[in-house]
Amino acid sequence: MSAASSVRAPTSPVRVVLLLAAAVGINYIDRGNLATAAPLIQDELHLSATQLGFLLSAFFWTYVTAMVPAGWLAERYGARRVLACGVVIWSVATLLTGLANGLIMLLVLRLLLGLGESTAFPSASKALASAVPQSQLGMANGVLSFGYLVGPAVGTFLGGMLMAKLGWRPVFVLFGCLSLLWLWPWLRTPQGPTVKAAAATGGAPSFARILRQRGLWGASLGHFASNYNFYFILAWLPIYLVKARGFSMESMAAIAGGAYLINAISALLMGWATDSWCRTGRSPDVIYKGVMALSHVATIGCMVGMALLPIGGSIACLFGYEVVCGLSSPGVYAIPQILAGPKAAGRWVGVQNTCGNVAGIVAPALTGMLVDWSGNFVSAFVLAAAVNILGLVGWLFILPKIAPIHWQQQGA
Repeated sequence: MSAASSVRAPTSPVRVVLLLAAAVGINYIDRGNLATAAPLIQDELHLSATQLGFLLSAFFWTYVTAMVPAGWLAERYGARRVLACGVVIWSVATLLTGLANGLIMLLVLRLLLGLGESTAFPSASKALASAVPQSQLGMANGVLSFGYLVGPAVGTFLGGMLMAKLGWRPVFVLFGCLSLLWLWPWLRTPQGPTVKAAAATGGAPSFARILRQRGLWGASLGHFASNYNFYFILAWLPIYLVKARGFSMESMAAIAGGAYLINAISALLMGWATDSWCRTGRSPDVIYKGVMALSHVATIGCMVGMALLPIGGSIACLFGYEVVCGLSSPGVYAIPQILAGPKAAGRWVGVQNTCGNVAGIVAPALTGMLVDWSGNFVSAFVLAAAVNILGLVGWLFILPKIAPIHWQQQGA
């Protein structure tokens, strides 16, 4: 009996995709709750914008540091177990945040949250690359993107409404408890092929060979630029709407939640459209790179418009940004899954996500310093617009043709 045939057959790819989408949705609800609660926490703890910015970025200190080890663990021990452990860690951290009595405890719990959530995307990419055919990766990543983009919509709207009535502490306890419920269906999902079975069918590349790929660094630079704008908005939009534009907590929750929902729907539709175009014979290289370029160019205009236009135009630019952000979201992970394949997707995405999420450290903290320095958000929006130039360089000029890498031939 062959090694591959001795492994239990994986469960339905549809079930895997839906459960992974739910996991990353919960992931973004739990990480985004602090931004939703920021106006309340800032007033209660008397924090400056700089202090709040560092607190918002603290999550990414451990999230980024643990990303590459999480990718290795997902390939070594399987996405099922690694992701389950991560969910337990981040759910407990969310729950305990509601009991935090000061800035230091909040900081420690954000670090723990980042450690747990570092398992999500490397595990998801490993699972998708193993379970989903390349011809369906666009839709699979569209569903995954819908999950992590609808998370902020649900978290901001529902969390904001509940915080306005109950305060921010009970909401963290409630959301942490609810997050643990995801484990029940996930642990009942059969585990897919092990690393040994995958190696038997072709041989996984070494980590050093993965690091030598030009595509890894082009995708990483593009991912950083995309994430800078995304995390800038995710971290500071609630407090921008409340403090700079004068909205109430309820109005902020409705506007931000609606904007994030538009983002999620855009990503889902783009995932479907990408697979449809590819089935007609269009090149994934042209499709994905074209969408990435469109997103970065449009985002430049949206960021400037949000800062300088009157309130109606600013909100319109916010919604426009969420549309183009959603269009590019499936490609961020479909591109490395196509290039790396199931033998290397976990480690590749671990590195790419590490580089991309450095933006989560930089954007919230730097924005806080710029706001304290200038007294407004204009310079922060202008900087976010300028970062998109790096995205154009990464996706268009450094990234090679988007096609599977033949690791065996390359190694020979």
